[in-house]
Amino acid sequence: MATEDSLSRAEELLAKLEAARGELDRLAAEEGGGSPDRALELLSELSELAKGVEEELERAKRAAEADAAKS
Repeated sequence: MATEDSLSRAEELLAKLEAARGELDRLAAEEGGGSPDRALELLSELSELAKGVEEELERAKRAAEADAAKS
């Protein structure tokens, strides 16, 4: 169950990451390049979300390994 929970959270974070990336793409496509401050905020958000995805995937991996060891 812990593996599925971590994978579910990772999927949620990936969806948020994709939304932020889309916003960054739209911002870049704006005439004049959009707001540099907002672009920096989005890049920071992307970094944090990517770290969160990585952490959840690592949790899922550890949980799967623990389940396998019990079997």
